[in-house]
Amino acid sequence: MFVAGFPADAFGTNCYVVAAAPGEQCVVVDPGIGVLDRLDDLLAEHRLHPAAVLLTHGHLDHTFSVAPVCGARGITAYVHPDDREMLADPAKGLSADLTQLFGGRLSYTEPEDVAELTDGATLALAGLEFTVDHAPGHTGGSVLFRTPGAGSRWEADQLCLSGDVLFAGSIGRTDLPGGSLPAMLTSLRDKVLPLADDTVVLPGHGPETTIGRERATNPYLRQVAGADGARPSAARGL
Repeated sequence: MFVAGFPADAFGTNCYVVAAAPGEQCVVVDPGIGVLDRLDDLLAEHRLHPAAVLLTHGHLDHTFSVAPVCGARGITAYVHPDDREMLADPAKGLSADLTQLFGGRLSYTEPEDVAELTDGATLALAGLEFTVDHAPGHTGGSVLFRTPGAGSRWEADQLCLSGDVLFAGSIGRTDLPGGSLPAMLTSLRDKVLPLADDTVVLPGHGPETTIGRERATNPYLRQVAGADGARPSAARGL
């Protein structure tokens, strides 16, 4: 199994490529702002051929390059229906200050072929299987993508592409349109805490981690699990 990732130019959003092996088809996860050249270099270096794009949620820093990535190859973008409208109008997921910051300076296009994700679905793509977990809180349509990790460099039973649901030591902010702290805490309790400790987490921002490490040290997971009541502010992502 081949997994590689790199941070985008804006907001440090992690863009991932997942394949059964070099030289095979792959999926691209969360192609954000300014990733096209680095993504093309990564694909060429490992002789990979994108079969689909998976979006963990609809925020612009995770979706900005989805149309050119899909359009150049005639492939489908997958997103949860609760975030679908952000593919057509990214401002729907931005605060007023962020809308003013971007202010039409970034040219954006919705991908031609979009498929909607459902909770619990299994996607068979590029010779791999991805389980979809709807985990609202950061946005209404945030999801986790889980896939078996055997043969990866971690040799883990499972990898979890967590988007902005879970970071190393924190979680995604919940104060943007569509965000909800109660929904986020429910997602952490019902979707994240049940995962095995050796699950490798590949987050939307920052370094990789494991569920076991986060269960022991992440104040949000500790709060949900009843270990303590500390809750620092979360500031990564848009």
